[in-house]
Amino acid sequence: MFGMNIRRFLGISLLAVIAGCNQTDKPADLGVTSDPSGVQTATQQQTGTAVVQGSCPQVYLRDGTAVLRRYAKGAKDDPQKLLYQVTLADSTRQCVLNQSQLVMTVMVQGRVVPGPAGSGGTVNVPIRVAATDGKTTLYSELVQYAVNTDAGQFIFTKGDVALPGGFTKVYVGFDEGPYNTK
Repeated sequence: MFGMNIRRFLGISLLAVIAGCNQTDKPADLGVTSDPSGVQTATQQQTGTAVVQGSCPQVYLRDGTAVLRRYAKGAKDDPQKLLYQVTLADSTRQCVLNQSQLVMTVMVQGRVVPGPAGSGGTVNVPIRVAATDGKTTLYSELVQYAVNTDAGQFIFTKGDVALPGGFTKVYVGFDEGPYNTK
Protein backbone atom coordinates (compact mmCIF):
# COMPACT_ATOMS: atom_id res chain seq x y z
CA MET A 1 0.00 0.00 0.00
CA PHE A 2 2.79 2.42 0.97
CA GLY A 3 4.79 1.55 -2.20
CA MET A 4 1.72 2.10 -4.37
CA ASN A 5 1.15 5.55 -2.86
CA ILE A 6 4.79 6.52 -3.47
CA ARG A 7 4.55 5.41 -7.11
CA ARG A 8 1.30 7.33 -7.53
CA PHE A 9 2.89 10.44 -5.93
CA LEU A 10 5.99 10.15 -8.14
CA GLY A 11 3.80 9.71 -11.23
CA ILE A 12 1.74 12.79 -10.37
CA SER A 13 4.92 14.76 -9.59
CA LEU A 14 6.43 13.78 -12.93
CA LEU A 15 3.27 14.86 -14.76
CA ALA A 16 3.34 18.20 -12.93
CA VAL A 17 6.97 18.77 -13.93
CA ILE A 18 6.25 17.86 -17.54
CA ALA A 19 3.18 20.13 -17.58
CA GLY A 20 5.22 22.98 -16.10
CA CYS A 21 7.81 22.57 -18.84
CA ASN A 22 5.21 22.42 -21.57
CA GLN A 23 4.59 26.13 -22.05
CA THR A 24 3.36 27.55 -25.33
CA ASP A 25 5.58 30.56 -24.92
CA LYS A 26 8.67 29.02 -26.50
CA PRO A 27 9.77 29.68 -30.09
CA ALA A 28 10.47 25.97 -30.65
CA ASP A 29 6.79 25.19 -29.97
CA LEU A 30 5.89 27.30 -33.00
CA GLY A 31 8.53 25.79 -35.28
CA VAL A 32 11.04 28.60 -34.77
CA THR A 33 14.59 27.57 -34.11
CA SER A 34 17.42 29.53 -32.60
CA ASP A 35 21.17 29.12 -32.57
CA PRO A 36 21.89 26.49 -29.88
CA SER A 37 25.42 27.81 -29.41
CA GLY A 38 24.06 31.03 -27.92
CA VAL A 39 26.34 33.13 -30.17
CA GLN A 40 24.77 36.41 -31.21
CA THR A 41 24.60 37.20 -34.89
CA ALA A 42 26.34 40.25 -36.30
CA THR A 43 22.96 41.96 -36.70
CA GLN A 44 22.14 41.50 -33.01
CA GLN A 45 25.56 42.79 -32.00
CA GLN A 46 25.11 45.92 -34.11
CA THR A 47 21.50 46.71 -33.20
CA GLY A 48 21.22 45.62 -29.59
CA THR A 49 21.52 42.97 -26.98
CA ALA A 50 19.25 39.96 -26.69
CA VAL A 51 16.99 40.22 -23.64
CA VAL A 52 16.31 37.49 -21.11
CA GLN A 53 12.89 36.01 -21.91
CA GLY A 54 11.62 36.91 -18.42
CA SER A 55 12.25 40.60 -19.19
CA CYS A 56 10.41 40.39 -22.49
CA PRO A 57 6.72 41.37 -22.06
CA GLN A 58 4.23 38.50 -22.14
CA VAL A 59 1.89 38.17 -25.14
CA TYR A 60 -1.82 37.76 -24.34
CA LEU A 61 -4.76 36.88 -26.55
CA ARG A 62 -7.49 39.34 -25.62
CA ASP A 63 -10.79 37.73 -24.61
CA GLY A 64 -13.27 37.58 -27.46
CA THR A 65 -10.69 38.36 -30.17
CA ALA A 66 -9.05 34.97 -30.75
CA VAL A 67 -11.73 33.64 -33.13
CA LEU A 68 -12.91 35.21 -36.39
CA ARG A 69 -15.81 33.80 -38.40
CA ARG A 70 -16.78 35.03 -41.86
CA TYR A 71 -20.16 34.22 -43.38
CA ALA A 72 -21.58 34.54 -46.89
CA LYS A 73 -23.05 37.96 -47.68
CA GLY A 74 -26.26 38.56 -45.76
CA ALA A 75 -25.81 35.57 -43.44
CA LYS A 76 -24.85 35.78 -39.78
CA ASP A 77 -24.42 32.88 -37.39
CA ASP A 78 -25.79 30.42 -39.98
CA PRO A 79 -23.40 27.42 -39.86
CA GLN A 80 -24.32 26.41 -43.43
CA LYS A 81 -23.24 29.84 -44.74
CA LEU A 82 -19.88 29.88 -42.93
CA LEU A 83 -17.07 30.76 -45.35
CA TYR A 84 -14.20 30.13 -42.91
CA GLN A 85 -13.17 30.33 -39.26
CA VAL A 86 -9.75 31.52 -38.11
CA THR A 87 -8.46 30.91 -34.58
CA LEU A 88 -5.38 32.32 -32.83
CA ALA A 89 -3.77 30.02 -30.25
CA ASP A 90 -0.18 29.75 -29.05
CA SER A 91 2.12 32.76 -28.90
CA THR A 92 5.74 33.59 -28.29
CA ARG A 93 8.01 36.60 -28.46
CA GLN A 94 11.61 37.64 -28.76
CA CYS A 95 13.10 40.89 -27.51
CA VAL A 96 16.22 42.86 -28.28
CA LEU A 97 17.33 45.89 -26.29
CA ASN A 98 18.88 48.66 -28.37
CA GLN A 99 20.04 52.15 -27.33
CA SER A 100 16.74 53.47 -25.99
CA GLN A 101 14.00 50.90 -26.32
CA LEU A 102 12.93 47.29 -26.26
CA VAL A 103 12.12 45.89 -29.71
CA MET A 104 9.88 42.83 -29.86
CA THR A 105 9.04 40.26 -32.47
CA VAL A 106 5.62 38.78 -31.72
CA MET A 107 4.57 35.42 -33.15
CA VAL A 108 1.15 33.78 -32.93
CA GLN A 109 0.15 30.39 -34.26
CA GLY A 110 -3.21 30.25 -35.97
CA ARG A 111 -5.52 27.78 -37.61
CA VAL A 112 -7.95 28.33 -40.45
CA VAL A 113 -10.83 26.00 -41.25
CA PRO A 114 -12.96 26.43 -44.37
CA GLY A 115 -16.71 26.31 -43.84
CA PRO A 116 -19.47 24.69 -45.92
CA ALA A 117 -19.94 27.87 -48.00
CA GLY A 118 -16.20 28.47 -48.44
CA SER A 119 -14.45 28.18 -51.77
CA GLY A 120 -10.82 28.05 -50.63
CA GLY A 121 -8.07 30.47 -51.56
CA THR A 122 -6.43 33.35 -49.76
CA VAL A 123 -8.27 35.73 -47.44
CA ASN A 124 -7.09 38.75 -45.44
CA VAL A 125 -7.74 38.69 -41.71
CA PRO A 126 -7.37 41.79 -39.50
CA ILE A 127 -4.87 41.12 -36.70
CA ARG A 128 -4.03 43.86 -34.19
CA VAL A 129 -0.91 43.94 -32.04
CA ALA A 130 -1.18 46.41 -29.16
CA ALA A 131 0.87 47.14 -26.05
CA THR A 132 -0.17 48.99 -22.91
CA ASP A 133 1.30 49.87 -19.55
CA GLY A 134 -2.16 49.67 -17.98
CA LYS A 135 -3.02 53.34 -18.53
CA THR A 136 -1.53 54.30 -21.88
CA THR A 137 -1.43 52.55 -25.24
CA LEU A 138 2.26 52.33 -26.06
CA TYR A 139 1.92 50.60 -29.43
CA SER A 140 -0.96 49.62 -31.71
CA GLU A 141 -0.90 48.38 -35.29
CA LEU A 142 -3.52 46.64 -37.38
CA VAL A 143 -2.21 44.22 -40.02
CA GLN A 144 -4.28 42.76 -42.85
CA TYR A 145 -2.68 39.30 -42.85
CA ALA A 146 -3.09 36.97 -45.84
CA VAL A 147 -4.09 33.41 -44.90
CA ASN A 148 -4.63 30.50 -47.27
CA THR A 149 -7.86 28.78 -46.19
CA ASP A 150 -6.59 25.47 -47.60
CA ALA A 151 -3.35 25.52 -45.54
CA GLY A 152 -4.83 24.70 -42.14
CA GLN A 153 -2.20 26.36 -39.95
CA PHE A 154 -0.17 29.54 -40.17
CA ILE A 155 2.21 31.64 -38.11
CA PHE A 156 1.62 35.38 -37.87
CA THR A 157 4.82 37.35 -37.21
CA LYS A 158 5.01 41.05 -36.36
CA GLY A 159 8.50 42.42 -35.90
CA ASP A 160 9.72 45.86 -34.89
CA VAL A 161 7.24 46.34 -32.04
CA ALA A 162 9.12 49.15 -30.28
CA LEU A 163 8.41 49.69 -26.58
CA PRO A 164 9.95 52.04 -24.02
CA GLY A 165 10.39 49.22 -21.49
CA GLY A 166 8.94 48.94 -17.99
CA PHE A 167 5.77 47.04 -17.12
CA THR A 168 4.04 46.31 -20.40
CA LYS A 169 1.43 43.84 -21.63
CA VAL A 170 1.20 42.97 -25.31
CA TYR A 171 -2.12 41.88 -26.78
CA VAL A 172 -2.84 40.16 -30.09
CA GLY A 173 -6.27 39.50 -31.55
CA PHE A 174 -8.61 39.96 -34.47
CA ASP A 175 -9.90 43.52 -34.88
CA GLU A 176 -12.70 44.19 -37.33
CA GLY A 177 -12.32 47.96 -37.35
CA PRO A 178 -12.08 50.81 -37.62
CA TYR A 179 -9.11 50.16 -39.88
CA ASN A 180 -7.79 53.71 -40.09
CA THR A 181 -6.27 53.49 -36.60
CA LYS A 182 -2.56 52.79 -36.32
